[in-house]
Amino acid sequence: MPSTKVASAGLAAGAGGIAWQSVQTTGFTAVSSRGYPLNTTSAAFTVTLPASPSVGDTIILVDYAGTFATNNITVNPNGLKIGSLTSNAVLNVSGVTVTITFIDSTQGWLINSDGSRSSLPVPYSVDFLIIGGGGAGGSTDGGGGGAGGFRTSTQNLSPGAVYTITVGAGGTGAGYGVPAVSGSNSSIVGTGLTTITSAGGGGGAGQGPTAAVSSSGGSGGGGAYSIAAGSGNTPSTSPSQGNNGGSANNTGPCFPAGGGGGAGAVGSNAVSNTAGNGGNGTANSITGGSITYAGGGGGGVFSDPTPGTAGSGGTGGGGNGGAAGGNNAGSAGTANLGAGGGGGTQLNAGASGGSGGSGVIILSIATSRYSGLTFGSPTVTTSGANTILTYTGSGTYTG
Repeated sequence: MPSTKVASAGLAAGAGGIAWQSVQTTGFTAVSSRGYPLNTTSAAFTVTLPASPSVGDTIILVDYAGTFATNNITVNPNGLKIGSLTSNAVLNVSGVTVTITFIDSTQGWLINSDGSRSSLPVPYSVDFLIIGGGGAGGSTDGGGGGAGGFRTSTQNLSPGAVYTITVGAGGTGAGYGVPAVSGSNSSIVGTGLTTITSAGGGGGAGQGPTAAVSSSGGSGGGGAYSIAAGSGNTPSTSPSQGNNGGSANNTGPCFPAGGGGGAGAVGSNAVSNTAGNGGNGTANSITGGSITYAGGGGGGVFSDPTPGTAGSGGTGGGGNGGAAGGNNAGSAGTANLGAGGGGGTQLNAGASGGSGGSGVIILSIATSRYSGLTFGSPTVTTSGANTILTYTGSGTYTG
């Protein structure tokens, strides 16, 4: 939306037959050939355009108190189009006067400011993929780390608004008797957007002088010995952002741990002398090709005197449990997939769990609407008619 005031254009139109109305403070349906001063000092509201306009019908909207940036005006096309799009428009620049003219069924309503055609700041649809950071695996026949939360969303962004993108880090693997660190949340916040947050994955349970509990999160960490597994989908979202971790087998001689939960499946329970595998992740094609994200980490296993079998990481980058037969750390979850780390094994001393993989946030935007205004150095690619922004670190996007 241009920031230039065009009140003079509105007055000229009034002299040519626009009937000016009293100041409006609540939502209403506009009538052609009328001008409306709009006062949003107290609250935002919606102006609905006529349902059956004729070519050349004109309406003028004026920011009466200079408060559109604080309390926006939503312009509803009432089943028609604004600038060829069926979306609502948002007036969010203070002090502006806009003249809206109906052209035809293809373009719908357009703006004429100072005699030149421009367009309303019409919000545009964007697809999002938001993956939280994966949790670390537990130490000492430790449970696998839970994957970061997996969430998708399609919402409208407003031109000129700044959207803050925070990518969650993976949890750090910890040593003997120290709780595994959960992953951090990933989120997108901005004007008109329902905030989207994917929780970090829960750390896996471990053993030591002080038992290290498992954690809940996007997906839950796996259990170890007599310590219960963590819960997934915490906090609860619909659809679910993740799954529970698997439980341990606390009978000897190997005391195998449970696998961490993944976006697509729960972590496997340990059985006999075999640790649980991490839960599988979920595939998504927002980048133009199918990639599996958010796999859980495999569980670790005690290895003295009889080596057991460590768990494998789930598809989507989950780290394997440490190799049996020694004091072996769990493998790290794959970075930028939000994968959980594998649990560590033990021979005579505790081996640390693998660190969780960092999360990622991806936006798919119609190239015709892509602003090119980014901060934080996302990777920019294209897929068909869309521009793809992949954020592996925090940043912003300006609509």
